[in-house]
Amino acid sequence: MPPIPAVPENHGHVLGEFDCLDPLLSALRLDSGRLKCTCLAVSRKWLALGTSAGGLHLIQKEGWKQRLILTHKEGSITQVACCPHDEDFIAVTTSQGLVVVWELQLERRGLPERVSLSWEHRGHNITSLCWDTGALRVFVGDSAGKVSYLRAGSSKLGKGSAFVMFPIQTVTTVDSRVVQLGYQDGRLLVSSLSRCYLCDTEKEKFWRVGNKERDGEYGACFFPQNRGLLVGQPPLLYCARPGSRIWEASFNGEVLSTHQFKQLLACPPLPLITFRNEPNYNPAQRSPQSLAFSKLLYFGDQNLLTWTDSAIYIFTPQNGQVLLWTEVKDLANVAVYRGELFCLHGSGRLSHLSLLSAERCVERLLRRESWTLAAAVCCMFQHAVTTSRARKSIPIDRLEHLKSQLSSSTNSELINQLEEVIAKLEPLDSASSSRRSSISSHESFNVLDCGIYRVISRRGSQSDEETNSLINQSTSEEERLKEFVQEEDQVDHAGLNFLPAPDFSDPQSGERAEADRSDHSRQFHLPLSFRPKPPRMALQAVKDSVSSFVKKTTEKINTLQMNSELRQRPEYKEAGQSDTISSTTSYSEELENELYNEVSSAEADMQELRTATEKAVSQIQDPLVLLDSVCLREALREWLPVLERVLGPDVTDSNLDGSGEDRWELDYLSPCAEQQGESPESPEPGENTENRPRADSAENVASCRSSREPVRVASPEPVPSDLSADLTELATLYTELSCFRKHNEALGCSTFLRRYFFLLDQERVRRMCLLCHQEQTEIMSSFTEAMLELTQSSKVVEVIQKGDLLKSLRSLRELQAWGAPHLLAHLHRLYEKHGEAAVRSFSQFYPTITPADVMTMAQQSHFLPYLDNLVQSRAEEHRLSFLQSLLESESLRHDWLQLALTHDAPQLCDTLTPDGQPRWHSHCFSWGYGRLLSLLTRLPADLSSKEKMAETCRNHGYWTGYLYLCKELQRRTEAFSTICQLDDVSLLEEPEGVEPQTLDEWKLLIQLSQQHSQQVSNVNGSSWSNGSADCEGKISPESLTLLLARRAGPDRALAVLEECGVQLVFSAHSELVCELLRVAEKRQRAMIQTMLERCDRFLWSQHA
Repeated sequence: MPPIPAVPENHGHVLGEFDCLDPLLSALRLDSGRLKCTCLAVSRKWLALGTSAGGLHLIQKEGWKQRLILTHKEGSITQVACCPHDEDFIAVTTSQGLVVVWELQLERRGLPERVSLSWEHRGHNITSLCWDTGALRVFVGDSAGKVSYLRAGSSKLGKGSAFVMFPIQTVTTVDSRVVQLGYQDGRLLVSSLSRCYLCDTEKEKFWRVGNKERDGEYGACFFPQNRGLLVGQPPLLYCARPGSRIWEASFNGEVLSTHQFKQLLACPPLPLITFRNEPNYNPAQRSPQSLAFSKLLYFGDQNLLTWTDSAIYIFTPQNGQVLLWTEVKDLANVAVYRGELFCLHGSGRLSHLSLLSAERCVERLLRRESWTLAAAVCCMFQHAVTTSRARKSIPIDRLEHLKSQLSSSTNSELINQLEEVIAKLEPLDSASSSRRSSISSHESFNVLDCGIYRVISRRGSQSDEETNSLINQSTSEEERLKEFVQEEDQVDHAGLNFLPAPDFSDPQSGERAEADRSDHSRQFHLPLSFRPKPPRMALQAVKDSVSSFVKKTTEKINTLQMNSELRQRPEYKEAGQSDTISSTTSYSEELENELYNEVSSAEADMQELRTATEKAVSQIQDPLVLLDSVCLREALREWLPVLERVLGPDVTDSNLDGSGEDRWELDYLSPCAEQQGESPESPEPGENTENRPRADSAENVASCRSSREPVRVASPEPVPSDLSADLTELATLYTELSCFRKHNEALGCSTFLRRYFFLLDQERVRRMCLLCHQEQTEIMSSFTEAMLELTQSSKVVEVIQKGDLLKSLRSLRELQAWGAPHLLAHLHRLYEKHGEAAVRSFSQFYPTITPADVMTMAQQSHFLPYLDNLVQSRAEEHRLSFLQSLLESESLRHDWLQLALTHDAPQLCDTLTPDGQPRWHSHCFSWGYGRLLSLLTRLPADLSSKEKMAETCRNHGYWTGYLYLCKELQRRTEAFSTICQLDDVSLLEEPEGVEPQTLDEWKLLIQLSQQHSQQVSNVNGSSWSNGSADCEGKISPESLTLLLARRAGPDRALAVLEECGVQLVFSAHSELVCELLRVAEKRQRAMIQTMLERCDRFLWSQHA
């Protein structure tokens, strides 16, 4: 026997077959060629089997005993479904289109009876059956796309309810065959061959899930979220897509993300653990699988199951991973209940599979004494069996007993592998549920500052989840405590305990110092952040701690120096000691004086800033100053140097030299960032400057980028609240004023924004950035960088970094206290992480986040899906007015129209001829954003804007919008010429088309069609034939004459045709139509004459 390869560690579950249902099928005589099992369903109590003879067998799962058989004479059983909330009801469909709901009445020991019946789908193949999760109602879908439901009457509902026959109601009729139905919390999910639909059965509303269609059998299902933190959240939707893809959608049908499983399915399949054959695992990689998932089922614990005719696939969609896939031959249908699978094979055979972990599989095999299978699974999944967690279900003595049961003659290789597995086993005590006992059993660990034990364990000594959670918790706690200690070392004198410097001449002193340092690191002092210290007290504490540090350190260093020097020159001992003491004393006194000076200067600076701020505020309150930009700028210029001196960056951190006022002039009046287009040295007249500006500007930009300041989101000094409000008003006013001045001062605004962001009103700055985004992108990028830095410590950032889009959006919706700037920063992170999928979901944050915000962060191709989703989220009658409210300027309307015409649109060569004329039937091409284009062209606008939009539509071949705009602009001749070239009679009908209003327009249209027909005949090289049977729907003189005959009468139509000078020979069909119209016209005239005569006689009789 060859050695069994080991399965990778990321696979820990298997599908196992532990029960053989062949004796059950033999007892039911379903294993013969004449009678076969056709369908199945499973519930907590029952296994229901439908047969080709019209019988329904109800098998009790406990003991596999047959309890009932229900017979039907209306054909074979095609679908069966057990009621999920009342197992006394079961629904059955037959091949003739009959739907029957049975009430078993087992509790009352009565006979089963049919409580509801439906022939609504007679003559069609019923393809899907689904129960309501809260009522006795069954939904039915058939091959024609019809979906209906029937209610079941029952005596359980009250007296007389069993005798009431509820009417059968049609829910909807979809475009193609129903593939799968699902129901959850009042919503019905219908999956057809082309798309998925979501129906609110209470409000009778319908949605389409996603925009893209498909072609084939693709399933869909609800995915309840009823575990852990997700309890109470609405279910999700999962819809299969081509190429092994699955859409994840919200409960409202909005697509949130697309899961790609094609590459993930390149892993080798896990073997099916069954008594029928030995498990065979081949570790060789497979090629990626592009599959069509015809059915999707919610399975087990937050898993998704699907299958093909040769394999079963189980996914964990919340993680986007493949739990396992296993090859199972000849699959026809699968029914699931929790972690159980019942598979119906094409041959009529039935198999019962279970999903369980590898160690539980070994335990069950040992219980059934399947020794060889158990040993093979142990060797195959040794990474799961050897862990200490597995000792609870598989003790070491049971594995030793398993080894003793194997035959040494036939299973020698298997015994050797099993011995290697046993040698790797970990004892049970390392997996104790108590953290303290589990930690104490390890060989090594250390204790963090907060008292948490950090275990340094062997690989695999605990389960991956426990080890990762412990290490992550310890690491984050240690980093957090280090930050606290660093803060306290800088501020709190009580937490400063400095160690004496070690004597490196002694080899043992270094070890003692290390021990002392490790002991010292365990001291834990939390600064009380809720008790802020006044600035004077904080500075005094810093002064005291620094003085103590200087004294101790200088004394120790000088002592070491004196020891070394005195050993060489003892005569200088006393003099050196006195010099050291005097220098130390003078240095400490000097430092204390500097700190006292800093305290007093800080108070003086703050008072100076308050005085300058109050003066500036009083000045701008004067309307004459506020409304005069020159006076307002002068008032702010007097205030800014004081702000720069008090709250500006340190001189050491700046690349500029000089006093505060000089630095302010250099920063704000002539910064290098504001002069990107200017060279450092102006060239002489006549000098060749062809290559100089480009090199100089590149150097200038590089120097500006190198000197670009970091964003400051926190104030360097504590500012009183009353002063902070005035500073915010002035700083924001200066930012707005500098932004909307001349272009060369824009980067000065950006510099000010980065330097004093902690003073700015974030909402006003956001609106300012939106207004100047097109001309000054640097300001918007600085604002975005600042908001990202400000929100970095939010808990939502951790959720976003994990990569789960759905959880990230849920976290953003739960925290509604944020304003638009904070929310916009998190949406930036989402967009960087997920791209277009994230942008599509931003519509739910409107009006907090506007389309202008999304345009600043997203690409144009990603902005269009967001705008389309935002508009479609409104009711149909409100979409036009809503879109008009978004478009404040005519230029923005034209930009959006141009954007929608250039993305996901037909090629120009398909809609326009080389000479710029419409191609035949090119209006039938589908436009990706056709609904948005239709709304944009129908918006109210002035004459010039409509003419510009019409020209744009024509240049891109959007003929539907072009015809509408031509009708609005009264350019009917151009519209008729375009319709003749498109050659579609339906374009002459309202409301989408342009219908002729007068006889002159009919004459013009007939002449244009005659000219176009002659051009086509010349190009094709054949004469134009009148009245051909295949010209229905095309524009020709004959078809136009028939249209005119229907509206004005055949005689007038023929007269118009003669006036146009068109010689036309009518076909037999056209002559018959004209003759019928004449007869109808005569009868109509006679009827009108008769009615008038009767009215006349009645009026005369009343007059007499």
